[in-house]
Amino acid sequence: MMVEFPWDDLRRLTGLADYNTRVVLLGSLLLGLVSGAVGSFMVLRKRAMISDVVSHAALPGIVAAFMVLTVLGGDGKSWLALLTGALISGLLGMAAVHAITTHARVKQDAALGVVLSVFFGAGVVLLGFTQRMKSGSSAGLESFIYGKTASMLASDAWLLAGSALAATVICLAFFKEFRLVCFDAEFARAQGWPVRRVDALLTGLVVVVTVIGLQAVGLILMIALLITPAVTARFWTDRLGSMVIIASGLGALACVTGAALSALYPRVPAGSVIVLSCSTLFLIGLLFGRRRGLVPEAWRRIRLAARTERHHVLRAVYEQWEQRGVQGFHAHAGTGSVLVSAGDLAAVRRWSEARLQRVLREAAADGDVELDAWPLVRLTSRGMSHARQLVRNHRLWEWYLIQHAEVDPHHVDRDADEIEHVLGAAMVRELEATLPGRLSGAELPSSPHPLTDTEEAGWRKGPA
Repeated sequence: MMVEFPWDDLRRLTGLADYNTRVVLLGSLLLGLVSGAVGSFMVLRKRAMISDVVSHAALPGIVAAFMVLTVLGGDGKSWLALLTGALISGLLGMAAVHAITTHARVKQDAALGVVLSVFFGAGVVLLGFTQRMKSGSSAGLESFIYGKTASMLASDAWLLAGSALAATVICLAFFKEFRLVCFDAEFARAQGWPVRRVDALLTGLVVVVTVIGLQAVGLILMIALLITPAVTARFWTDRLGSMVIIASGLGALACVTGAALSALYPRVPAGSVIVLSCSTLFLIGLLFGRRRGLVPEAWRRIRLAARTERHHVLRAVYEQWEQRGVQGFHAHAGTGSVLVSAGDLAAVRRWSEARLQRVLREAAADGDVELDAWPLVRLTSRGMSHARQLVRNHRLWEWYLIQHAEVDPHHVDRDADEIEHVLGAAMVRELEATLPGRLSGAELPSSPHPLTDTEEAGWRKGPA
């Protein structure tokens, strides 16, 4: 049986015709924004599981607040009272984690697991007692476990707005401190920064965001909203500021998507859809993220491998010319350029003919070689300059390995074979400083493994 798509509901949703829809979407948007921002710092601080502990530790506080208010004759389902209980319980949970890790020989991950299970178990037990209370109904408290975004009221949205604004102001005001502690806490401590206070402030933000998000997502799934957008943002950028912005945007997008789908299909819980939306965005980032995505990373590896092969060909041409002399090659009339045999290149690199032809075509596309005299390969002036620099970098690394790593000269070529492709100007200058004597940019080191024993060691000019 096919389910008919609710086109009328979609038009009302996109037009924000219903008051409740506007409230839910606004509240979800704000929750996603603040969750992504705060979660970014927690991920970089390697405290991702703290939000899970806080959310589970909030349950006994919620139930206890309901029981106390009910016994005192008040409104046991007061949203502000329940959140206050959740906040107090969450802070107690974090205090318990801190006490265990500080005064006992227990690592943080174990302490987090202990506190999480104990507090959540206590909450479930208290929840069972509330069902037997005659003075008040506990119906609806279970929504804090799984979340119930559709029941969000205007007061809830205003609370989210105030909390999001406060968290944003704190993140901006303490951005420098958060960044320093997240990336190098030991350096910050050595410089006299109050690392514990900064950590406490960051943990407080997590507690607040977790508590205000319990109704929308639920305590079980709240960790996904705090952590998944931040982790996803890491696939797209290496800058903290950009990461916070991207994570906030992804969190807002996931929350709005979940709330919208829940409005279109009332039987679909919004909290679960929000988490699934986060997971979908995470999968997209994992595959296609510009910085750490699997597909771009695979493409970069493929391009690096192809460039490395082209460099190997250029270096092989230059070294044959240097070893045998220009007379051993076919000189192109009128230009003085050098032509080498493709068969000689294949023998040097031990490549198949098909592989060599593919690499040479790529080198020709770069303008380093010309293939109009095949099977002779002509090295262009651009290719000659490029090949000379590759040979120079290769030998600098070879000499370094021989002198400082005590690598045998007969085996050093393979160790240095991949390095000349990634050496930067700064590294080249450092390598030059480790060698005896001075080496100008026009000079090449002699080969550390010469063809004959009579070849003089030291520096000499390369072929012009």
